[in-house]
Parts: sequence; structure tokens; C-alpha cells
Amino acid sequence: MLPVLAVAVLGLTASADALAAKYGSRTLRVGSSGSDVRALQRYLDTSGYETTADGEFGPATRRSLRSFEASEGRRANGKASRYEQRLVRSRAAAAEAEEPLVEPAPATEEATLDANGLAVAPASAPPEVQAIIAAGNAIASKPYKYGGGHGRWNDTGYDCSGSVSYALHGAGLLDTALDSGGFMSWGEPGRGTWITVYGNPGHAYMVVAGLRFDTSARRTTGNRWTDEMRSSSGYTARHPAGL
Repeated sequence: MLPVLAVAVLGLTASADALAAKYGSRTLRVGSSGSDVRALQRYLDTSGYETTADGEFGPATRRSLRSFEASEGRRANGKASRYEQRLVRSRAAAAEAEEPLVEPAPATEEATLDANGLAVAPASAPPEVQAIIAAGNAIASKPYKYGGGHGRWNDTGYDCSGSVSYALHGAGLLDTALDSGGFMSWGEPGRGTWITVYGNPGHAYMVVAGLRFDTSARRTTGNRWTDEMRSSSGYTARHPAGL
């Protein structure tokens, strides 16, 4: 049996650990872990900066945080101060409140998902749309890989902008892969009838014939296609001319 003093010390330590785990109570950086890191990651992702919420602050989370800091005009050092954690949370709340769901501009028909979660193009879709869906299906189940698809078209995995670039390239609409920020000025402004690409400095996704093509969808569907929309608050919408 532990002495009373030892039990008390352990109790104080446990209380301190619980306090440290509360969101916004400490600076978070590479090497940090816990529920507050997981909360930060979820808020970053909701704000449009693709982040996996695993509770471990690694290089990928640092990259997402630096993109957020840069977009806010702050020093992009990849360390989440208490103030920045509150700022990320407020931006995530605003994204959810301002535009919870964004429906794409209506097409003549919408694509569907087959039993394997792959997209099936509608018969009325233009050839470019059918080609995008075919290209997207080709990499739909490949893993997420930071930088994937940017050095070469045929890669072992793809990140968000690499995935979108690959699908557009398959339809002859893109010659060189773009990063997520590059899609903010690609094509024509606004939403398209068949295809809309949403980009910001930290993430990019695409809506094709009513289906979302997005690396974050892999967490629930196992591939890049989903019929569930996400908030487009904080994104710039662009589309290829005529589509």
C-alpha cells in the first residue's frame, strides 16, 4: 500500500495532467500529444486545413498549422499558442455556422456510388466529366500521401491537391499538378454546372456531378468519393470553362 503522502502526490499529478489536457491550456508543438492535440487537429480540418485527428502533433499537423498561421497573417512557426488554439476553434465554428452544407450547382443528372464506393457517371455527363470520374476511380482507394501526385502522375499515394490534379489531368483539363493554393486561381471563378474545385492555402477538394472527391472522405468511406458535402466556407470555388 502506498503511503498517504504518495497517494496525494499521485492525485496532484493526475489533476495536473488532466488540466494540461484541456484545450488551450498549453502551447502545442511537434511532439505534443493528447486530447487537446486531437481537438486542434479537428478544428484545423473543419477550418479547411486537412489534418488527421490522431492526437499526435507530428510534421503533418505542423504543416497544416503553418498554412493556417500564414493565412491569418501570423508568424508561421508551426507552434500553436493558447491564443492560436482559440483562433482556430473560432474559425472552425464560423465555418460550420456560416455554411454548414454547400450543394453543387445542379447538373442534368448526378453521379452515383456503386457497391464499392466508386463513382458511376450519369449517361448525360459530358466526356470530360466521364473522364474525370474514371481517373478518380483509378486512384480512389490509394492511400493519402503528402506530396503524392506532384512529382509524377502515377504515384503510390496522393495528397488532396494531387488527387484533384490527377483526376483533372485524366480529362485533359490540367497539364501540371497544382497545390491547393494554386487551385484558387485556376479555371473560371465560381461554381460550375458539372465540376467545381474548392481551394484554399491548406486544402483542395472537388465536386463532380454531385459527388465530392476529397482525401478526407477516406476516413469514412475508404476512398475519395462521397455523397456527403462539406462546408466551403474559407474556400475559393473555381470551375473549368463550360463545365
